[in-house]
Amino acid sequence: MKIRHIDTRQTEVGQAHEALGLPPVEQVIVQAQAHPLATVATWFMLFVLVALPLFLLGRGLPLNDPAAALHVVIEVVTSSEFLKAAAVGFIAQSIDGALGMAYGISATTFLLGSGASPAVASASVHIAEIFTTGLSGLSHLKLGNVDRKLMLKLLIPGVIGGVLGALVVTQFDGSQLKPWISGYLLLMGLYVLAKAWRHRRKPAQEPKHVAKLALFGGFVDAAGGGGWGPVVTTSLVGAGSDPRRTIGSVNFAEFFIAVSSAGAFVLFIDAAPWATVAGLVAGGLFAAPLAAFLCRALPARALLVLVGLLISGLSLYNLSKALG
Repeated sequence: MKIRHIDTRQTEVGQAHEALGLPPVEQVIVQAQAHPLATVATWFMLFVLVALPLFLLGRGLPLNDPAAALHVVIEVVTSSEFLKAAAVGFIAQSIDGALGMAYGISATTFLLGSGASPAVASASVHIAEIFTTGLSGLSHLKLGNVDRKLMLKLLIPGVIGGVLGALVVTQFDGSQLKPWISGYLLLMGLYVLAKAWRHRRKPAQEPKHVAKLALFGGFVDAAGGGGWGPVVTTSLVGAGSDPRRTIGSVNFAEFFIAVSSAGAFVLFIDAAPWATVAGLVAGGLFAAPLAAFLCRALPARALLVLVGLLISGLSLYNLSKALG
């Protein structure tokens, strides 16, 4: 059911949107109408989140020997790799779920610092992201942060880009792409930050070239270990899209990019450090619902400022590291 003719300009949220030149709240409400493909995507997400843990447990634990299985679990969760990864996963998912970006960048930086190759680091992050982005996406959907029309535009191109990126990083050194990506993200972060403090001179329009943006975002995310959120969210928000709905939609679509990229990595590399993957998942699962709530609770201007500062700072650091 569509809700029409609602004057939201007098509400606090409506005034914030009008001041920043963002789409009016009425437009967001109308666009929230259910889409059949989005419903199928939601059920697929639920199926994967239930079936994949059962599959991995069946492969990794001696289920016919409960004592041995318990010993393996205790050994993993008490290891330094698991505990460090759990802390990183909690922090990275809190940032990603609330701001729509930086999970992959944060987690990959940790894994590379521990000595993992770019391919193994990116594979570990994307396997972990199946769980963290799944719960985060469902949380955003429940809280009304997902624009189904935008999400569907991101889905297929993002999946294709993710598979291509996984292929490239397993054949070449993905770090060669970092200076170019970081330079672009630095400019976009500064643009979003400046946008929070000035009025738009023309009304916001429907975002253009969403498919191309999703293709590029999926590619750099898999090839560089992170970048789906920074590339896609920053570009869409910078073009005038509602930060809250953009972040929710990008997070929801990210689950499917993670599934496709992880599947490609499983085909192209031998193995991933499963203790690290488990730690990233455990930390991220605790953070995802809280992050989605923060996304809904924070004002639009605050989201713009936080997104701009986060991307500018991380991109400047990555650029200096890549050029150094």
